[in-house]
Amino acid sequence: MTSRLFSPLTLRGVTLPNRVVLSPLCMYSADRGTATDWQFAHLSAFARGGVGLVFAEATAVEPRGRITPRCLGIWTDGQAAALKPVTGFISSMGAVPGLQIAHAGRKASASPPWAGGRPLSMDDTSWGDDPWRIVGPSEIPLADGWQTPHPLGTGEIADIVDAFAATAVRACQAGFRVLEIHGAHGYLIHSFLSPLSNRRNDRYGGDLAGRMRFALEVTEAVRQAWPEELPLFFRLSAVDNNGWTIEDSVVLSRELKQRGVDMVDCSAGGITGAPAFRARDDGTPARSGGERPLGFQVPYAERLRCEADIMTMAVGRIVDARQAEEIIAGGRADLVAIGRELMYNPFWALHAAEALGCGDDLGDWPEQYRWAIVRRAELNAGARA
Repeated sequence: MTSRLFSPLTLRGVTLPNRVVLSPLCMYSADRGTATDWQFAHLSAFARGGVGLVFAEATAVEPRGRITPRCLGIWTDGQAAALKPVTGFISSMGAVPGLQIAHAGRKASASPPWAGGRPLSMDDTSWGDDPWRIVGPSEIPLADGWQTPHPLGTGEIADIVDAFAATAVRACQAGFRVLEIHGAHGYLIHSFLSPLSNRRNDRYGGDLAGRMRFALEVTEAVRQAWPEELPLFFRLSAVDNNGWTIEDSVVLSRELKQRGVDMVDCSAGGITGAPAFRARDDGTPARSGGERPLGFQVPYAERLRCEADIMTMAVGRIVDARQAEEIIAGGRADLVAIGRELMYNPFWALHAAEALGCGDDLGDWPEQYRWAIVRRAELNAGARA
């Protein structure tokens, strides 16, 4: 059968072999910002597994932009060089390597999630690096017990904009072919967008135009530094249930498109450290992960695609091949990003192609696996006969 999920998509000078994307997944396994063997082993699995666009995790543009001391960075040429084997292997498998660049802002200097994701005390060096003072738009901590961020001055904001642009140059040198700016989940850019965390009274605060200024300046600088023939994505929290609305996201997406963004990655929540979930049928908030319906953020991608006239990527509990196919075929989004389901099954894309009947006799599997997988299928068919 003809599958929209497994049809190619050309963005500027890059053609994705299919519409399945590995969502950026923080691994908290770098060494002072530098990739380790873990990054290669982790990302190579998804390239072997048939994913069209393989995003590396949120990668900090400066040391204080890391979420944890073990987060990946690309603020030095050496860190970029350490990622070249990763991008080379992804490309060799026919997939496209992508990188998400980020600054954690007031959610930085914390422990990994398996250690509680809590703010580090200033004398805690147990994670391989010294904790650091965090920054944000205003002196408003994330929550009780978190550091109060240093409010960035206009000169400091300009320095961070420059850091994003310099990171874009290094990302290209490292071999990445798609770049995404992380403007969601309560990190630095989102914290400027939200009236909850941005109480500034200068040109970077106040009304919607002021609160969007930092995001748009970062985008302009990155687009200028990133090659014209390579696509640029922007991840946003379409809603955060704390003052940033879907209508705001429509306005921002239109502005991003004018500045050369090709795709909006539609997530939600994070400004208070907790995700923004939809309500249950009885109107009460749905808070646990198990209460989130399948594809719960797809309507955001669909609305921005329609009202902002920009391509979108849907993410959030997309777990089934036919569900993903319906999202793309129905014009609700242009790409589907999958995270936890791909961690559970790195070969999800190959299995999805088989389930949709669009594989060529298991021909999409890597040749190192294909001969054995084909033989397995023959033996199983014989056993059922």
